[in-house]
Amino acid sequence: MALPVAFFAVFFAWPVAAIVARGLKTDGGWRFGRIADVVTEPDIGHVLWFTTWQALASTALTLLAALPAAYVFARLDFPGKQVLRAVVTVPFVLPTVVAGSAFLALLGRGGLLDQLWGVRLDTTVWAILLAHVFFNYAVVVRTVGGLWAQLDPQQEQAARMLGASPLTAWRRVTLPALAPAVAAAALMVFLFTFTSFGVVQILGGPTFSTVEVEIYRQTSEVFDLSTAAVLTLVQFAAVGLILAVHAWTVRRRETALRLVDPAVTARRPCGAGQWALLAGVLATIGLLLVLPLGVLVRRSLDAPGLGYYRALAHTDGGTFLVAPVHAVWTSLQYAAAATAIAVLIGGLAAAALARRDAGRLVRGFDALLMLPLGVSAVTVGFGFLIALDRPPLDLRQSWMLVPLAQALVGAPFVVRTMLPVLRAVDGRLREAAAVLGASPWRVWREVDLPLVRRALLVAAGFAFAVSLGEFGATVFIARPDNPTLPVAVARLLSRPGDLNYGQAMALSTILMVVCAVALLVLERLLPQSRTSSTGGTPMDRTGEF
Repeated sequence: MALPVAFFAVFFAWPVAAIVARGLKTDGGWRFGRIADVVTEPDIGHVLWFTTWQALASTALTLLAALPAAYVFARLDFPGKQVLRAVVTVPFVLPTVVAGSAFLALLGRGGLLDQLWGVRLDTTVWAILLAHVFFNYAVVVRTVGGLWAQLDPQQEQAARMLGASPLTAWRRVTLPALAPAVAAAALMVFLFTFTSFGVVQILGGPTFSTVEVEIYRQTSEVFDLSTAAVLTLVQFAAVGLILAVHAWTVRRRETALRLVDPAVTARRPCGAGQWALLAGVLATIGLLLVLPLGVLVRRSLDAPGLGYYRALAHTDGGTFLVAPVHAVWTSLQYAAAATAIAVLIGGLAAAALARRDAGRLVRGFDALLMLPLGVSAVTVGFGFLIALDRPPLDLRQSWMLVPLAQALVGAPFVVRTMLPVLRAVDGRLREAAAVLGASPWRVWREVDLPLVRRALLVAAGFAFAVSLGEFGATVFIARPDNPTLPVAVARLLSRPGDLNYGQAMALSTILMVVCAVALLVLERLLPQSRTSSTGGTPMDRTGEF
């Protein structure tokens, strides 16, 4: 635990504490009264209210749209299921900037709706809500569907034999078993939408602002660090409460259920009802997930002769110091370095948390590992500039600053992926190897590593995709001569002109393709990963990403 604790202390706790202290501390002491002043401001109150209710609405809409798909992927077997599962997951690993760009191309000026019916929905709350459903659809499908696939169908069949109707059997038997997974999925969706930044920044315009967007505005535009610090504390308290409830629901789910091999629960659709449900889910995926991405690709091809893509190879004299295409290579380098750091830190943390003799303090660190996903990335990025600006850690001019910030987001995904597999390893195998004279290092190399190798590759893939799309912190610390893809897309969208807009669509398409390829590689790995006693893959068995 020494290295993970040190990493999160230096590169997460210290930067966040530094920016909060800079905003609230003066020569005369701490200005705690500023907290009440900020929270009671009418404009800030409006931001807090909008942040909360849009997160609740986004969560409800996501559950409504994705729960039927969770059933389809869990209980039905049909051609192309694995490819469709990858398609469903692509939006989740895409940067929020790309999700915002996709819906901007669909709902904004010159978008599909504008061309067909003259209707524009950008800068409206509906655009934000639909983009949030698009982005979090896979969270519900993976979390609820992964557990649903392994619930023993014989329990529901027994209720039917005792006279219960299909609806009653589902309500009295299946739903209580799924309730912890549904609650966990809802809490995660609420967490992601409560801290939404890229989607609201692009689609909300000047009308709508979440706490995350307001922190960015107060920090970079108004330069009011005290207000930004108070909003950071408010967000930190809300996220801590959400994660505490999430941890409680996950523990209930992991300890209360007996799971079976998902391979024996999926059947070919039978009856008009199941075929109609499958058709409805496919139509929803097509309209909600595939259509925005397709429109994004089409808008990138509007210029004849791939003009927008060719323009990426040239500087425009204003937006970038280098050609925009340079951001592709820069992002890949940063993401590779961030993945290596995230796998090292997350792997060590997962190994420590998986020990059955781990103390309460070590187990409590599990919840703290999730905080970087919920605490303002804008705060972390700006905190890097404040905290890491003097020896012995003066990293302001170092290229490692960006991978370190990205690794903070990737490490929790590594832990969540590897931890269930490490816990499933039979401890007697380690004991037998030790009795035969193997050193601890050799026990890890000969026993644990072969069993967790595939989960390690999956964790690295997700860390790479997430690092590739990190935006909130990177927008502060990426150097002008080395912008990442999300930063480049945001800069192009912020400038007027069809050429800038087309280049943003082209860069978004490139970023989408890179993320999709990484995800398809993961999907080829997952079906073979049956290492646990329940027969499921590590990710499907736990319902976690």
